Amino acid sequence: MIFDRDNHRTGGARLAALALAALMLPVLQVPMSARTSARGGPESVAPIAERLLATVVIINTSQSMKGSDGQALPKVPKGSPFEEFFDDFFNKKGGKGGGADRKASSLGSGFVIDAKEGLIVTNFHVIDGADEITVNFNDGSKLKVEKVLGRDSKTDLALLKVTPGKRTLTQASFGSSDKLRVGDWVMAMGNPFGLGHSVTVGVISAKQRELNSGPYDDYLQTDAAINKGNSGGPLFNMDGEVVGVNTAIISPSPSGGSVGVGFSVPSDVVVAVIDQLRKYGETRRGWLGVKIQTLSEDIAESLGVKDNVGALVASVTAGSPAAKAGIEDGDVILRFDGKDVSAMRSLPRLVAQTPIDKTVDVELLRKGQPRTIKVAVGRLNEDESKDKPDPVTGNAPKGGDRALIGLRLAPLGDEVRKKYGLDGKQKGVVVLEVDPASPAALKGVKAGDVIVQAGSESVTSIDDVARGIETVQKAGRQAVLLRLEDGKGDIRSVAVPLK
Repeated sequence: MIFDRDNHRTGGARLAALALAALMLPVLQVPMSARTSARGGPESVAPIAERLLATVVIINTSQSMKGSDGQALPKVPKGSPFEEFFDDFFNKKGGKGGGADRKASSLGSGFVIDAKEGLIVTNFHVIDGADEITVNFNDGSKLKVEKVLGRDSKTDLALLKVTPGKRTLTQASFGSSDKLRVGDWVMAMGNPFGLGHSVTVGVISAKQRELNSGPYDDYLQTDAAINKGNSGGPLFNMDGEVVGVNTAIISPSPSGGSVGVGFSVPSDVVVAVIDQLRKYGETRRGWLGVKIQTLSEDIAESLGVKDNVGALVASVTAGSPAAKAGIEDGDVILRFDGKDVSAMRSLPRLVAQTPIDKTVDVELLRKGQPRTIKVAVGRLNEDESKDKPDPVTGNAPKGGDRALIGLRLAPLGDEVRKKYGLDGKQKGVVVLEVDPASPAALKGVKAGDVIVQAGSESVTSIDDVARGIETVQKAGRQAVLLRLEDGKGDIRSVAVPLK
């Protein structure tokens, strides 16, 4: 099974992009509504589609790629018997990997939210790494994006700006995703497989889906057709309002074709994030300052928690808003700012969406007794260019640690070298821990291994590993080749699947 959240790459880079689809609930005698059949289902969504197609744009990006085929040039170890061959073939004789750099194009979707200011919403992954971005409208006209006003990888959203000039743009309006019911008709628009503006319809299959793609997963699920190139496009309700941004699909096919399981970022999340990107150029999320864990049935019973709901406070960060308010280890948070904490994963999302400095009521159980504590929400210290902090505690990983493809990696410091018997000349990054359920574990990667090369990247830092993985992904490959060295000087290479 494949979880695909990538934009449609061409020119030697990977294809991938995702979108949700939908139809509309029947609303009679309203110009913007779909006509309904005798059974209550939509007879036609043409009245809505005709109006809304003008709000949807095709996003075309270009990115510099190495080599004449748009893929990174391979590297081989110094002294390898193949070193001379690759040097001649790729760099001197103009083989398929040689020649001048070229531009690889990518296709995605988006929609206008402010016609006067020229503001367009799309997915972060659609424009990530792009050197140039162009938007194409339904009437065939084009505009170059002059600025990316903000981006948020955690919710996979980005805000773009174009200058309309004398053009008259058409903007979409947001509706409430919270009011959607499972079974409601919805309609998605986008650019599947680069074919151009297209419409697909379906229903909301589920809400609050978690895909383990980030700390704030809260996806709408739909059975409407979503394919590569649809990423960033709008999901409309029956009244022609945007209720989601099409983002991901699950497919058993390596090509990532639609099988009716697609996901969209809910509009209530989109509105909050885009508002911050518009005002500040960044996200400003709330911070509570507690480390939490899931309530198992036995723990819930021992604490007197009914229905096994809430988030158990494992520890409180010193000096945090929670500590100042008097929240303690062992408390079970049941409601936050008037909203139910139905599961542990609900709390980080609720906290993050809360305005900074707002005083909220936190309803909890302490030793079986209900309490309400007022907490002034702080600001989460996050930086997209650095290791990501925990969404609830606000703490960054210690010692520069970072997790990639099931591996917890760290720079080579004196303590690490001593622990794993590595000499002072060894370069690379060390594997501190391997997720036992990850493909890396199945391939034999173990703690103490030193990554000296990832894909085509020689490794001296964790960022090098990340770049190597990213290059492989953009080339559309399914695995990254890691060159590993242990404390004895033994070297081996393993191909670690990325999905």
